Amino acid sequence: MRFYGLIASAAMLAGLAMGGMVSAASAQDLTVGANIGNVPWEFQDASGATVGFEVDLVNEVAKRLGKTVAFENIPFNGLFPAVQSGRINMAVSSITITEKRLESVSFAQPYYDSDQSLTVLAASGITGTADLTGKTIGVDTASTGDIYATENTEKLGLAGISRYEGLTPAMLDLQAGRIDGYISDIPALLYYTKDKPEFKVVERIVTGEKYSIMFNLNDPLAAEVNAVLTTLKGEGFIAGLHEKWFGTVPEDTTSSVMVLDMPAAK
Repeated sequence: MRFYGLIASAAMLAGLAMGGMVSAASAQDLTVGANIGNVPWEFQDASGATVGFEVDLVNEVAKRLGKTVAFENIPFNGLFPAVQSGRINMAVSSITITEKRLESVSFAQPYYDSDQSLTVLAASGITGTADLTGKTIGVDTASTGDIYATENTEKLGLAGISRYEGLTPAMLDLQAGRIDGYISDIPALLYYTKDKPEFKVVERIVTGEKYSIMFNLNDPLAAEVNAVLTTLKGEGFIAGLHEKWFGTVPEDTTSSVMVLDMPAAK
């Protein structure tokens, strides 16, 4: 009987230990999908650490929620099924809020206003989208740049569209002459080309985009994160990130400063 009691006690202690593990698991890291290499939003620095505007933002949001973060490198087009399947809790990568996307995923309030842009080799002679007739341009797969180029292929007279999983391979192909231009988010290209005179951002393509964190449709976590973003805007934290990564203070009328409603499908 005593031996049995020892076993029972051991089992009870094991159960308590397991209970502690379960409790710890419930407060486990948030898994955040990101297309690492998307400068200056999320990329690896010289030491191999994952850094960037959205990395700083997500880390601060998680801190306010009492969580830590584990980033998972996922190609941009794979972020959507990843949040919908529950493989990740949320996703960042300068993701634009669109009416179409709101049908299948949720977003917290936006924190950055953006447009698309055309980047070319400085020596190419291309001065804007009006010079793209007969040219091949690169875009990021399933991005708003991809949508723009696809919808305007005939209007621009494009010879073709090459699709990439991130900025770096597209810029390598642009440098090698395999494409004539690259259409993508203007903040990323301005940041990338600032110390690379061989490239030039020749046109801002006005699309009126706003970036935010993406979640599975109707995930309660979206509302929790949205509330934290409201707090961070009030404290000037997001404006500070803008100044840190882009060197400028955002205007008071931008979503980096203004508290906005969570977007919803119409």
